[in-house]
Amino acid sequence: MAKLTDETRASLRRRSRLVNLGRDVEFSQGFVNVPPFRGSTVLYPDVATLKSRAQRYTYGTHGTPTTDALSSAWTDLTGGAGTMLVPSGLAAVVVALMTALSAGDHLLVTDSAYSPTRLFANKTLKRMGVETTYYDPAVGAGIEALMRPNTKAVLTESPGSETFEIQDVPAIAEVAHARGACVIMDNTWATPLFFSPHAHGVDMAVDAGTKYLSGASDLLLGLVSANDAWFKRLYRCVDLMAIPPGPEDVFLALRGLRSMELRLREAERQGLALALWLRGRPEVSRVIHPALPDHPGHALWKRDFTGSSGLFSVVLKPVSDAAVAAFLDSLELFGLGYSWGGYVSLAIPFDCTAYRTATRFSPGGPTVRFNVGLEDIEDLKADLDRGFARLRATA
Repeated sequence: MAKLTDETRASLRRRSRLVNLGRDVEFSQGFVNVPPFRGSTVLYPDVATLKSRAQRYTYGTHGTPTTDALSSAWTDLTGGAGTMLVPSGLAAVVVALMTALSAGDHLLVTDSAYSPTRLFANKTLKRMGVETTYYDPAVGAGIEALMRPNTKAVLTESPGSETFEIQDVPAIAEVAHARGACVIMDNTWATPLFFSPHAHGVDMAVDAGTKYLSGASDLLLGLVSANDAWFKRLYRCVDLMAIPPGPEDVFLALRGLRSMELRLREAERQGLALALWLRGRPEVSRVIHPALPDHPGHALWKRDFTGSSGLFSVVLKPVSDAAVAAFLDSLELFGLGYSWGGYVSLAIPFDCTAYRTATRFSPGGPTVRFNVGLEDIEDLKADLDRGFARLRATA
């Protein structure tokens, strides 16, 4: 296809952009889908070019037309200055932190953060001389009281991937920037389609492409988008680590990009429908979903987000562990598995009370997280209804 002019690109609505981003002829070579370029070695036409590296592609770890296609598309969606691709969502968190931090620095992390992120901070960063303090996700501008002269980064995650607290990211960013700190956000739940990270003050936005960008639970991928102030540093950090994702994963992510808006809107519709149904169940104490009006962070979600995904949690009324296991083990359409964003519905029990340090999570009953997939909503309800019957029988 011909390269989109700036005027045309600016006029396109998002669904049209998703279809066309990253399909410029230099990436696609005229094919509808950008092919997966596989390879380590790139040949040079002569010694002068070899010594000067005066060509776009120099070695497999430094990029290919396939990775460039996805990077350019994602940068357009996030509104950043550039995007780096890595092999997993956790790797994306890691490279963002490594870009912003040095020995002797202080890091602030939301208490609702993804638990592998906490492990990296508590183990690896601590060994490297970085001290981490966890903060209440509801802190907002009050994060000023936790800032130190050596606080170099604030890691947000909104909503939290288990307990779904919504953070006041613009307020946190205003304080952090005034103190010279970098703001990093895990934006996987909303993706840049439902939350525009850089427009809300985020310096580096992390997304696990494993989830909604993939849409099929068949790849591992991380993306880090950075603004003008941070992209060059991010690029240097990732380039020195030489950790590119596999070409097939990038190819599949590009293919998933084309239908991402449609799948997210369906996930939103299905997720809200199931959340409302679950709220009326006698076995459920409460539903934790940011788009529901009774969620504590609903006003912030409504202000900053343009949609919700299909991931949320419920608190069951007090029952035994055996009853919860009977409920989950009896489900046929909901698989038991971590991650989310694929077309298969998932359910996992979780308990974050043991590792919270800045807040106390006391739900009052067992907690279960649901990823709502693309099955018919009535079949999902019937599956859960059978599961609740097993729960009651076991209890």
